[in-house]
Amino acid sequence: MTETPEFRVGEAPTLNLPDVEREELPIDVAIVGGGPAGVATAYHLAKLVERHNAEVEKSGGEPLEIEIALLEKGAELGSLGLSGAVMDPRAIRELLGDDWDPSLIEGAAPVAADRTVFLTRKGHFKLPFTPPTLRNEGKVVISLAKLLRWFEPKLEELGVNVFTGMPAALPLYAGGEGSAARVVGVQCRDMGIGKDGKPKGNYEPGANVTARVTVLAEGPRGNIGKYLIPYLGLDTGRNAQTYGTGVKEVWRLPEGAPDRTGEVIHTMGYPLGNKHLGGGWIYFLSNRLVSVGYVTYLDFEDPCIDPHREFQKFKLHPFVREILDGGEIVDYGAKTLVGGGWWAVPRLAHDGVLLVGDTAGFTNTMTLKGIHYAIKSGMLAAETILEALVADDVSRDVLGRYEQKVEASYIKEELWKARNFHQSFSSGVYWGMFKTGFRMMFGGRGFKDRLPSLPDHTRYKTFEQIYDTREVPPDICDDGTRFDNRYTFDKVTDVYHSGTTHDEDQPPHLLVRDPDICVGRCTVEYGNPCERFCPAGVYEMVEDPESPAGRRLQLNF
Repeated sequence: MTETPEFRVGEAPTLNLPDVEREELPIDVAIVGGGPAGVATAYHLAKLVERHNAEVEKSGGEPLEIEIALLEKGAELGSLGLSGAVMDPRAIRELLGDDWDPSLIEGAAPVAADRTVFLTRKGHFKLPFTPPTLRNEGKVVISLAKLLRWFEPKLEELGVNVFTGMPAALPLYAGGEGSAARVVGVQCRDMGIGKDGKPKGNYEPGANVTARVTVLAEGPRGNIGKYLIPYLGLDTGRNAQTYGTGVKEVWRLPEGAPDRTGEVIHTMGYPLGNKHLGGGWIYFLSNRLVSVGYVTYLDFEDPCIDPHREFQKFKLHPFVREILDGGEIVDYGAKTLVGGGWWAVPRLAHDGVLLVGDTAGFTNTMTLKGIHYAIKSGMLAAETILEALVADDVSRDVLGRYEQKVEASYIKEELWKARNFHQSFSSGVYWGMFKTGFRMMFGGRGFKDRLPSLPDHTRYKTFEQIYDTREVPPDICDDGTRFDNRYTFDKVTDVYHSGTTHDEDQPPHLLVRDPDICVGRCTVEYGNPCERFCPAGVYEMVEDPESPAGRRLQLNF
């Protein structure tokens, strides 16, 4: 068993209680996050260790005894996923070889038809050709949640410790400060804390999981990564990462509906139009299920933009509504997407830690693909980890080989072509489309390479800047969208459809550094956009006679 190293807990806002005795769980490799990147890392590493030991034993050498732990915050692998994604099967074929068969995943189907549709306010037209970046021949329409559930017993058979319901909360460091520190694991979140912040009768402190190598596979801006990356200086010299919010529902079409299994539709235009970057998708799965969603990138200027509302407007468009007619909603969810491209990818390795998947920023906004990068990066991380463990050296000198492997892989090759894609849309969608087409002719370059990007929030404009007045009516953000509970739903109803539940006596999962700003400057200048940009309605301004401002920010879990 790996010995517990000396460590300190990283400083970051946390719900964990200080100065409590915690269980120490020393292991060799801790993988934080049970999405495709984390699962691929665990699976491939376990397989590589098996092969290594078989070869070593033939020559009379000592086999590696490696403890691998996969920490997943959901109740089971895939429990936080949602049906409906188009996956490039390239990486999973490499991972599984002859064991890969999409028919083994319930609902999966090869892409059978592909089209791109431009939506006007009331009409639509199909583009005469599908843009090369959106062609999906050979791809698979799949439920990522079901794919991850399919992997869980396979991981356990390989001896991987799959710890579900075990979210990581804080990084563990050793050595110096900042970039001189090395990562030695994570502290998991405390369970059984009341909404008053005090321990309840079922309180259980989160364990300190120490590891020789920690792999961050948390997705975009995870609990650990959002503090660890700047603390270690991994984003120094990189473009600012940008994000999008993808809002999705899964519908079941009525009996007798045409079988369109495997059809993929992407949309442009309405409802965001030219000013803001975003777009819709409609993916037809088997068993009359259809995944319908809309992504709004968050570098918009107008604080009235509400990604959930834009999605509801999208569904009311005659083209989309006709598809959903007679069907019923069966699930709802939302996901943060990374959009900064290759120039925003941080350094991927440091002493004791590797970044994979969305945590590393491996999403191609030009092709709307990221799953195969997640799997491939997990495989490359696993290969590097094995080399480090064999050499008994988990410093950046050895783990840095992972960056070299990524550079030499199709992750870099494909993301490089799209390195300036998102930045091209800073002056509008139509102009961005023109610039993107021009850059595609020159491998993504154009007249200038490495276009800069700003953090999303810096592009926000105040109401005064947009409307040229300080007198802003309270209904300024009301665009007339109403919810009919047939095709469109408010946030509370959609969250109900997601199956999300909470203990009434638990603290909110978010920490706001200075809530006083919410009732003062933010209200006056921006009209509290947090009430709009969150697709789950977590942020809510409520009346409070005891507050000096007469209202306060309430966090709905």
